[in-house]
Amino acid sequence: MNLGRLNHVGVATPSIERSVALYRDLLGATKIHDPFDLPAQGVRVCFVDTPNSQIELLEPLGENSPVLKFLEKNPAGGQHHVCFEVPDIHEAKAEMEAKGAKVLGEPRIGAHGTPVIFVHPKDMGGVLVELMETPKGH
Repeated sequence: MNLGRLNHVGVATPSIERSVALYRDLLGATKIHDPFDLPAQGVRVCFVDTPNSQIELLEPLGENSPVLKFLEKNPAGGQHHVCFEVPDIHEAKAEMEAKGAKVLGEPRIGAHGTPVIFVHPKDMGGVLVELMETPKGH
C-alpha cells in the first residue's frame, strides 16, 4: 500500500454553523460547502476547502452517532480523525490487518462517495485514521 495525499482532517463539533463561522471569520475560509446528512455514518457533514486539503466538520446525527460519544468526552469538539487517500480500499484493509492493525468494520461509502475504512487509534499512535479510496478522476 502506498499512502496517498492527506484528503481531509475530520473535526467533531456540536454545531456545524458555529464551526463554519470560526473557519470563515477567524481563518478567512472562502469555500465552504453546504452541509449534508450522512445517515449511514450517523453524521451531518460540511466540508471547508483549504488550498491543499479540506476540513470535514462532523456533527452528530441521532443518538447512535459515533461523533456523539466523542463529544461527550470533548464537549467543545476537536480533531476527530485524519484521512489519507489510498489507491484500493480492499487492498489497504487487507494490508492493515496483515500487519496487525485493527480495522473498524468493513469498507463503506464515505462523505466523498468513495469507500472508506477506519484504523483504530491504538494502532496509529493515538490518532483515528480514515483511509479513503482515491476518487475516480483524481
